[in-house]
Amino acid sequence: MFLHLGQETVITTESIVAMFDIDACTVSKKTRDFLANAEKKGEVVNVSYELPKSFVVCEKQGKTVVYITQLSTKTLLLRLEKINF
Repeated sequence: MFLHLGQETVITTESIVAMFDIDACTVSKKTRDFLANAEKKGEVVNVSYELPKSFVVCEKQGKTVVYITQLSTKTLLLRLEKINF
């Protein structure tokens, strides 16, 4: 199945490793370091022109991709629930 992350970005649900709330997670230095390293490696895809609310970590063909989106984790989970019905 597919999950729409915003703008024109759609991912497969099978590729999702984790979803995180930006405000809750970026308090941790480890999370900030993870995002900074992913940015340096070119693994970050920003799909938001607005204030980001969450990020989704995916594994695609053995590579990590981090999508930053304006959608909340709650909205993303609701979309996943609709897909699974």
